[in-house]
Amino acid sequence: MKQRIHSIDIVRGIVMIIMALDHTRELLHFSALSQNPTDLSVTTPSIFLARWITHLCAPTFVLLSGVSVYLSLQREGRAGNTKSFLRKRGLWLILLEITLVNFAIWFDVQFRIVMFQVIAAIGIGFIVLSLLLKTAPKKIGIAALSIILLHNLLQFVPIPSNPLLASLSNVLFAPGIIPVSPDFAILISYPFVQWTAIMLLGFSIGKIFEQDNAVVNKKLINYAIICFAGFLLLRFINLYSDPAPWHNQNDGLFTLFSFINVTKYPPSLQFILLFLGIAFLLLRCANALPSFLKNILLVYGKVPMFYYLLHFYIIRLATFIMVFAQGFSYSDLLFGPFQMGRPASGSGIGIVAVAGVWILIVALLYPLCKWYGKYKSNHPEKQWLRYL
Repeated sequence: MKQRIHSIDIVRGIVMIIMALDHTRELLHFSALSQNPTDLSVTTPSIFLARWITHLCAPTFVLLSGVSVYLSLQREGRAGNTKSFLRKRGLWLILLEITLVNFAIWFDVQFRIVMFQVIAAIGIGFIVLSLLLKTAPKKIGIAALSIILLHNLLQFVPIPSNPLLASLSNVLFAPGIIPVSPDFAILISYPFVQWTAIMLLGFSIGKIFEQDNAVVNKKLINYAIICFAGFLLLRFINLYSDPAPWHNQNDGLFTLFSFINVTKYPPSLQFILLFLGIAFLLLRCANALPSFLKNILLVYGKVPMFYYLLHFYIIRLATFIMVFAQGFSYSDLLFGPFQMGRPASGSGIGIVAVAGVWILIVALLYPLCKWYGKYKSNHPEKQWLRYL
């Protein structure tokens, strides 16, 4: 069991490192505030790939959260204890999202916009799972697959004209901004139905990690093959399961980019198939990595929430250092919805420099994560550590 859990932590460590690249790019890259990095009419190969590869993070993290809940339930042996913990942790994650995470992103003390992203989605997923712990994992898996396979039918349903129904649609299915007052709005980036389905799927397959390594590896490869085959079939058909069909571009590379440029907001069936296929492949290969690399990845993967919160504030500090080094003063900085605490124009660094800052930030996080992981391991009696 120990090694199999290690494979989960290793993959979690991989996606957390990749995730930091995306957030570094969003706050520091010169065109991050004005251009979509996956818009093939304006992007470059390096910028596109720097964004595209980070699409792996959220679905993998959510899937592994579901797997971890299943394994935790087996260790606890009592659904009641796990149910209570999941509810508390779910509410705690939502609170962290709307406070510390949002403040790090916007750095707006007025909180004029609150964004619900992956942490809130995981929190909602935990709460939903807490209500289903006595349900057979097979039934949960069937429900999850039904949502994943069929939810793209909703793209053919008109958005409700009623403001209340439109807001409910944003929360459940379709990303959007919910205006609450002239000075406050809620941005739903991760609608809860699709992401909860991915977590439920993770819970439903958790049982495979209790089996022998050979069986686990075989099943993970089979899952990856099914996902990739489904993605390729649906993508070539180009009719259903993603609202953004691919098109031939001016050259082969950008045609490939168009083919793999699937929709994340909300996650389409093709998006889920492609990136869960990669996730299953990583889980299969995790234990084959060199020992030194596994040990490094485990340091990050064992303390995901600590890493997540800390990396945002280190990136924010790097943003301030960048703009001040470029000659701007604090009065030049704009704080508020979609402004990221940067000047209106003229600030930012190129993608190569972004990569350098990203590597430096991940390196700085290593000793901090190692210290916290050791502290958490040495103090199991401190229950509050389970929430961070």
